[in-house]
Parts: sequence; structure tokens; C-alpha cells
Amino acid sequence: MALETFEGTIERITYYSDESGYTVLRLKPHKALPGQVGRDGLATVVGVFHSLREGADVRFSGTWVVHSEYGKQFKAESVQEAVPESVEGLLRYLSSGVIRGIGKATAQKIIDHFGEKVFEILSQAPHRIKEVPGIAEYRAELIVQAWTEHTAERDVMIFLQGLGLGSRLAVKIHKEYGANTIAAVRTNPYQLARDIQGIGFRKADQIARGLGLPLDSPYRIQAGILFALETLTNEGHVYAPRALLTETVARLLALPDAPESYGFEELPDDVGAAINEAIRTLASESEILLQHVPNEEDDLIEAIYLRPLFLSENGTAKRLREMRDLPLSRLRNAQRMAWTKFFDILRRDDQVLLTDQQQDAVRAALTNKISILTGGPGTGKTTTLRAVIRALEWNKARYELASPTGRAAKRLSEATGRPAQTIHRLLGYTPDEGFLLGADTPLEVDMLIIDEASMLDQILIYNVLKALPPEAHLLLVGDVDQLPSVGAGDVLRDLISSGIAHVTRLEAIFRQSGDSQIIPNAHRINQGEMPYLDNTSSDFFMFYAEDTESAADLVVDIVQNRIPNKFGFDAMSDVQVLAPMYRGAVGIQMLNERLQAALNPHGRNAEKKLGNTVYRVGDKVLQTRNNYEKEVFNGDIGIISAIDFTAKKLHVAFDERQVDYDWEEAGDLLHAFAVSVHRSQGSEYPAVVLPIMPQHFMMLQRNLLYTAVTRARRLVVLVGMKRAVAMAVNNDQVARRYTALAWRLQTGR
Repeated sequence: MALETFEGTIERITYYSDESGYTVLRLKPHKALPGQVGRDGLATVVGVFHSLREGADVRFSGTWVVHSEYGKQFKAESVQEAVPESVEGLLRYLSSGVIRGIGKATAQKIIDHFGEKVFEILSQAPHRIKEVPGIAEYRAELIVQAWTEHTAERDVMIFLQGLGLGSRLAVKIHKEYGANTIAAVRTNPYQLARDIQGIGFRKADQIARGLGLPLDSPYRIQAGILFALETLTNEGHVYAPRALLTETVARLLALPDAPESYGFEELPDDVGAAINEAIRTLASESEILLQHVPNEEDDLIEAIYLRPLFLSENGTAKRLREMRDLPLSRLRNAQRMAWTKFFDILRRDDQVLLTDQQQDAVRAALTNKISILTGGPGTGKTTTLRAVIRALEWNKARYELASPTGRAAKRLSEATGRPAQTIHRLLGYTPDEGFLLGADTPLEVDMLIIDEASMLDQILIYNVLKALPPEAHLLLVGDVDQLPSVGAGDVLRDLISSGIAHVTRLEAIFRQSGDSQIIPNAHRINQGEMPYLDNTSSDFFMFYAEDTESAADLVVDIVQNRIPNKFGFDAMSDVQVLAPMYRGAVGIQMLNERLQAALNPHGRNAEKKLGNTVYRVGDKVLQTRNNYEKEVFNGDIGIISAIDFTAKKLHVAFDERQVDYDWEEAGDLLHAFAVSVHRSQGSEYPAVVLPIMPQHFMMLQRNLLYTAVTRARRLVVLVGMKRAVAMAVNNDQVARRYTALAWRLQTGR
């Protein structure tokens, strides 16, 4: 939609937020069309602005919208302030408070003395304010200083908006850089990507192009390297081999003379040299760190790290080795524990009979500083964990239970009957101060137990270990065959392969009913065997579709009609669609649109379009980042319970809590009718529906299918083609993640 301009004089400001800059004002248009103004001749303008004042003549750029409660409004994206032309306008402008030290009486004196030339005098010879009768010299100097600051601020906003930045981002940038804004942005616009939330490399690159910076600017290549490393980090890598980083940077930046398709050796000399020089510069500034580490063939390669990830990986290895090598243990009494008596009491009082392997796992947790308990569904991990807790309580030991996500922590608490919390909450994380607990203020525990440990990423495990005293014990519980963490690293697999921990892998299957196939099929998938797809069980089904459109149709019908009708599950609260990819007819984005239209159609409930997304009362939504102020966490799923058009808020019900989101915060929410398999980790659902087609080939891996199936408690429905299932089952190549944690643990380097 093309932007329109709307000019006028600000009559009054009815609302302004100091924190966000969100403003509602009434404007007297210079020229108004029918329907734009009310009976008082004023129009409503809303947007994010910086230091507007009543009486100012302004030109807004934006679009007309119709608010369901307040009627027609002009929603402004940017604003330019103009000098009032009339004496009345001059008086209102100067006396509005826009310039410190000028009230109505002082403004009248200035206008009486200079007349309509007042702005010319202020702009070109502000010292002449001293000529105005009745204004003391010291007061005149304050007015001159305030006017200079005001005009500089106005010039900054005009400059930033001229680069295509909206008012909201312009305000953020000006707050960050102050009087140096224009110089800072002109010199290195890529610094914006590091300093300003909401500006990434792509936006900074667009700004730089507008300022005329060349494609091979050293600033651009340095920013491109950091962007490439962040991109690879988002794919799970802790470091990037130099060859991979160089290729990634050249492709992302489309550097001059770089061919469209090439390998590292084919890069032109000048392009490779420019990237190498930028790497040297960033390394000298400690933005990145370089170290030689072994690859899969044990050949040394040069690894390039973002600084936080290097410190995290190195620190993790150091602390784990310190824990293992330190002879002191806070559970030293467990060395003399009467284990036979304990297991007899456990069997007698709790009716729990552990296998020899489970008993060994319990002993190991209390006698080894670092231990890991892993195994698939139904193999007795939870039963073993409960026995560990009983042994700790037998010894009157202090312990804490934690998980990476809120959903996983809730499940852990339900499974053990003991309090559990997220790792972030356990360590006292706040957005402003980070983790409050650490080396100087450690956890007061004898053992820390972390469940769903496959979800631990490199940064999180390091913060855990910083807060864990080296004489304490650490027990990690999780299924190593599931997908690795969303964040960078492959922590659980690296710890197992390094030999740093005592590892118990449970294999015997205990939990399954007669005609149930969920657990047997999960284990068949994990062992590289095709699951039973004959639809003869009570809880595992395959519906066949030959193309993506018919598969999408089937998914919607199964969720909306077939599962509720046959099993009595609620389509909204009990059934969760998981999908391997975001794009395509059976991708997460399209499925969310179709399932929203089917389960919560337009016209049934109140709705609000924010950005490109329509949020509707009754929609299922997912929180995409940890927000400790609201006490909602990445992966939490809730229902939009109300939309407040007056306060501009979405009300979302998470379990029994209601959380309010300003409309500006709605970007933290995604529709959750369908979510990725990765985002489902740590959760269980009564019923899971998984579209699986050959078009998903890039994501069809054994651990993805295995993870999806193990999310279901009572029902699994696959939709698609048997060939796609076979592709996933036969692909046991876990996507390689570049991490050197196992090597560091083994070598101490």
C-alpha cells in the first residue's frame, strides 16, 4: 500500500509514552478531505514520534486506517517538522515547551521584537536573543543552548527518516548515539546492527547502500562476517571453519567479482583477501576468536568463533574437568550408603522394583560428580530419576530440579512430585542483569538435576556450570537420540562421546499397553526400522496423500473433524500439528493459516491485524523468546482470550495465568496451530499430527521423526507418503554441528 502525506498543525497531544514514543494527537489539517476530520475540524494521528509539541507544523507519511472503536485515523510511519508561518503559529510553537526556558510570556517578547523573522534569527544568529528587552543575559544563553539542541535533534530525525527508518527506530538510534548520531551512522551504518534491537544486518546494509557505501567496504565485510557467524550459529554451529565462513560471507554479501556458484578455492584473490583482512581486524578487536581444532578426520582446521561462544565452550570444558578432578564431594556420605537396604525400602514402601541397570544409575549419580541418564520413551528414565531423588532425600542432601523450558519444568514437577523450575529462573535471570547466580554467588546444592538435557545449548550449560560449585554433583537426564538443541551446540552428545561423565543408557521397554504402537514404533524408528503403518493399532495411524495440497487438506480435516469425532479430543487444546519445515503447502506457515481459518474463522471473534499477522480471540499462539518480566518462556503455548482495542493489548491465557501484550510486543507471538518439531521439544500432547512428504527431504532425518513421535501421549497420525517415512528412517546422519567441546574435554585444550 502506497504511503500518503498528511500536513497540519498539532492542536493537542492526547497521549504520549515516554518508554515507547507511542503518540496519539489531534491535528488541524492544512487541507482536509471529507471524512478525515471530526466536527471540531481535527483529525486523529497515531504513531511513534520523538519530542513533538503542540503548535508544531508537521508533515506525516503513512496510511489512513479505520479503528473499530475510534473511527478513522492516520497511522503515521514518519514525520517531518516544519516552521510555522503565521504569527499565531509562531507563538504557539515557541511557547509549547519545545525549547527549554521559553514560556508564553517570553515567546511573546521574542515575537514582539523580531516578528516573523524570529526563526531566521534563531537559526542564523541565535545570540541576538540577548537584544530582546526583558530577557536577562544568562536566560538568553540558556535559550540559545536549548534551541541549538532542539534543531540538532530535529536534523537527526530528518536524516534518519530520510534513510527509510520509521519513527520508532529513529527514536531508538537517537537515544543510543545522541548528538553524534549523524556522524556515527554516516561513518559505519553497520554498527546499528550491533547496537540497536530491531536492526539486523539486512536493514543496516540497506541504510549503507542509501548512504553510498561500496559493496566491498571493510565495514560491510566485517559486518557480513559477524552476520554469517550468527547465521551459522542459528543453524546450531558453535564455530565455523574458515573455508565455510569465507564461502558463506561471499555469498551473503554478493561481493563484486565473486561468481554466483563457486567453491572456496574458486574465490577471486581480491575477494578472499578482503575477507581475510576483515577477519584479522575483528580478531584484533576480540569480536571473534580463532583457534585450530580437529575435524572429523582429526586434521587440524582453523575454527572461527564469536567471542561469547568461544568463552562458553572453553569455560564449559574447564569447569567440567575441574568438577571431575576435584576429589571433594558434597555427597561423600553416599559413598558409605547402605544401598541394598535402600533399594529394599524403595521396593517395600514405594512398590518400585529397579533393574540392575537402574540401580547402577542411581548409585552412579550419587557417587560420580558428573553423570548422564539417557534412553528412549518407556525405558524407565523417570522411575530411575525418582529413585535418585529418594536417595538424595535419604541422605538429607540439598538438590534442585530444573529444565531448559517452562513446559519441560512443569512436566518434571508432575512426574517427580517435587518442585521444578526453568534453568533461567533457578539462576535468577533478568533481562537487565543476566544470570544473577554464578561463580561469586553459587547455587547452594549438593546435586543439580537437569531434565530434557538434549535441549541444552552451549551458552546455557556454561551458565549452569558457572553457578554450580565444583564439589557438587550434576545429573543430566534426556534422550540423546532426539533432536539437538535449538541453540548452538550439541552438548549432551558431546558430553557422552567425551567420556567425561558416567553414562547409563536404558534400553529395556517397560511402558506400553497391549495394542499400543507409539512406543514400539518410536524405538523401531530409532533403530532404523520402518514403523508399523498398517493402521491396526489403537494409537498410531498413517493417512496417505500423493501431493502436498491433498496432504494439507487431510491435515485440516483430521484435526478439525476426524480426531474429535473418533477419539473425543478437543481440536484446539488436545491436538498439535508438528511439521518439519516452514514453507510450502504443508509447511508451518500455510498450515497455521488454514487451521486458523478452519478452527477459528473470521467473523466469529474479535481480531486485530498487527504487521502481516491477524490475531483473533481464540487463536492458539506460541511465545518465541524468554520473557522473565511476563514469566512466559520460549515455547509456551497459550490462547488469546481477549483483545483490548482501547489499551491496545492482546490478553493471552497460559494455563491458568493471563498475560498482557502491548500490540508492539505481538512480534513475540506466533500462531501455534502448527509448530516445528524443534519447538515441540520438552512438550507432550495427547495427539500429534505430522505431515511427512518427500518435499520435506532436506529435513527428513531419523531423529526428527523420532522426536515428533515421542511428543505424543495417546495418538500419532502421520499424513503423507510412506516413501517420505522411509527417507527419514534411513537417514541416520545427524546434521553435523561444528563444536569442539568433546575435544576440549578429552584434551584439556
